[in-house]
Amino acid sequence: MKLMLHQVNAMNQEDFTHAFGPLYEHSSWVAERAWRSQPFATEQDLISAFEREVWRANPDEQLALLRAHPDLGTRVKMTDHSVQEQSSAGLDQLSAEEYELFLKYNKQYTEAFRFPFIMAVKGQTKDTIREAIRVRLQRGVKEEMGKALQEVCKIGRFRLEAIWMREAEETTMKQTSGSERIMYYGKGDVWVYRSYAKPLTHLTVIPESGFTGRDNVLFGMNIKVAVSGEKFFTSFTEGDNTMVVATDSMKNFILRKAGEYEGATAEGFLAYAGRKLLETYPQMTGVKMTADQVSFDVLSVPGAKGLVNSELVYRYSQNEHPTALVETIRTEEGIVIAEHSGGIADLKLIKVKGSSFAGFVRDEYTTLPESYDRPLFIFLDMSWSYEEVEDALDSDLGHYVAAEQIRDIAHTVFHEQHSPSIQNLIYRIGQRSLIRFPQLKEIRFESNNRTWETILEQASAGEGKVFTEPRPPYGFQGFSMTKHDLEGL
Repeated sequence: MKLMLHQVNAMNQEDFTHAFGPLYEHSSWVAERAWRSQPFATEQDLISAFEREVWRANPDEQLALLRAHPDLGTRVKMTDHSVQEQSSAGLDQLSAEEYELFLKYNKQYTEAFRFPFIMAVKGQTKDTIREAIRVRLQRGVKEEMGKALQEVCKIGRFRLEAIWMREAEETTMKQTSGSERIMYYGKGDVWVYRSYAKPLTHLTVIPESGFTGRDNVLFGMNIKVAVSGEKFFTSFTEGDNTMVVATDSMKNFILRKAGEYEGATAEGFLAYAGRKLLETYPQMTGVKMTADQVSFDVLSVPGAKGLVNSELVYRYSQNEHPTALVETIRTEEGIVIAEHSGGIADLKLIKVKGSSFAGFVRDEYTTLPESYDRPLFIFLDMSWSYEEVEDALDSDLGHYVAAEQIRDIAHTVFHEQHSPSIQNLIYRIGQRSLIRFPQLKEIRFESNNRTWETILEQASAGEGKVFTEPRPPYGFQGFSMTKHDLEGL
């Protein structure tokens, strides 16, 4: 229902009560009586009409209104409004000790005043709410009843603002062109180092790679998280931070969840942390997380029978690294994964000979000579998604594809094939990857040509040449493949 002011003024009493009755917990008589104040010149007139009826009510009606509210922090059936409000304050995430303390305070309060503790919890935390109960327990009955009615009115204002906000957001979230507005915020460079995570095992053995798993004694990631949701709109337009979760809190949340994670893959951790964020903060409707994994190389040390792998010392690798992406969203059916991928970034491969580039368009703009046997130096980023997303999250299912395996396929194909172009090279790598791993749905490439510039065609002895770094600019390629590209093989 669109709550424009002229539509509100045209409502009959039944429709008006149906629309605004839920603003006051199980007390639709407030809206029923406020209807008589039509027409309303402004939204403030509407708010004043509701609050006037609250204060005009007789003491028994006021007491019944207060008693209609649930205890804060308890696990009783509540209206949808109360569920959302208490959840936003973290009251649905109480520890056993915190829950018992809230029960104790609520019992003391109810025994003292004959109605439950009421507080507009928007923008509050469980700590500020607990302190407010403690302070208000010191008041007299008459004073506290007045304070409780003030809080009831404040809750009604917040709920009414939310109804009007939904309409405002519905229209302003669309830009003039009709496209969906871009709106998110988050935290980058969240460095996570977890020791003794679950080892990565159950990988499919392929002939191109000797990689069989990781011990995950060190499980490192550089994470970027972006959250979205219409509730954040006013933080951009009005500077209203009521619903904003500080990005520092996001960082702390991710670090804490790293200690809880029981899986072995970066994709699995991103999915786990993203789901937990949505469960904890109902104002978020989407969480997109990416991770650049930190590779730690196993080092050999002398043992009783020769060199053995150290279980204590690892080398922080500055070479290529695995990547992951998971976007988690809230839907009517629950929390689902909207997008996912594994990947490898910053792979740098040099082939000293066996590559060519000829037959391209030649016109008045062409100065590049054709080459039939050149060295080829490429930078390569690859990413892939699965037919079944669970295969990316849980390596125990036996279908996880490790970045190191795709890396090894890439250099194997580079070694085996004469490359007439980088385009053809990445196509062959994609074909081989999809053949080896039929559980993959798609594989994507972005490559850069960083082939060295030749300085000397012939060294003074042997067949050597001399090269230097290429001058800018550089060429690049982008390509994606699915199993349809395997048809006819």
